[in-house]
Amino acid sequence: MKLDKLSILSTLFRHFGRCSTATRLRWGRVLGWLSLRLLRSRAHIVRTNLALCFPEHTEAEREAWVRRHFGLLAQSVVDRGLCWFGTRESILDTIALNGFEHLQQAMRDKRRIILLAPHFIGLDAAATRLTMSVDESATMYTRQSDEAVDQIVREGRARFNVVHLISRKEGVRGLIRHLRNGLPVYYLPDMDFGRSGAIFSPFFGVQAATLPTTAQIARSWDAVVLPIVSRLNPGTGRYQVDVLPPLQDFPGEQSPEDATARLNQLIEDWVRVDPPQYYWVHRRFKTRPEGQPGVY
Repeated sequence: MKLDKLSILSTLFRHFGRCSTATRLRWGRVLGWLSLRLLRSRAHIVRTNLALCFPEHTEAEREAWVRRHFGLLAQSVVDRGLCWFGTRESILDTIALNGFEHLQQAMRDKRRIILLAPHFIGLDAAATRLTMSVDESATMYTRQSDEAVDQIVREGRARFNVVHLISRKEGVRGLIRHLRNGLPVYYLPDMDFGRSGAIFSPFFGVQAATLPTTAQIARSWDAVVLPIVSRLNPGTGRYQVDVLPPLQDFPGEQSPEDATARLNQLIEDWVRVDPPQYYWVHRRFKTRPEGQPGVY
């Protein structure tokens, strides 16, 4: 039965990866329309997050963002077929990579490199495009609950280079091991993993449980931090992935708390350019400061 499911999923995503751009976009529109209506609990999370982070906008404006967000989200799922099964030429044509010279310079300087990748819709597309340009890298990985899905994801992410997938159970120690060996590590800084090890730092004015890991690793191992910002154009189906210049003087003399607040502020600035592009389906504020009620 597992083999049958694996075959079905592989066939579906292979179709997504090999079909025309117009067909890929049609699939994204259909699934976006359906997901908003079927994934009611996720839609509630998105609406709650947007209301908390953008109270200055009207409910009608935020609702338009909700619709656009689910369209982008669905398109990004369809486009994993492109990343995992599409031709190299079609991926290069679909995912534009800007600022790669910043990563090249850091590698020439033999720096330890943290690729700081906040949760934008184009996160997986950005990772795929980067693996086509570096020989070896590492990232944290949460095992998928479904065995067939997990196999497809793992194989897809390691399609173009050697990608070391570090289990969440192994924690940052596994990531640091590869960082010390000179590999760029792709790190996602903006998830709520609970109270353990986290500090509360403002994100759009809301206290969010945030791991100070980026600042701690950068200081302990003299690592350079290169932000990765990705966006999807829903009209053309193309992605833009920007490798930004390294963060200057980070964390410098700042405390882990201040350095983490600085990162959250930077992510805010990038999100405000086009809010629906951020991954609002995450329960970013599920862990609350002592005494504060839950928001979801």
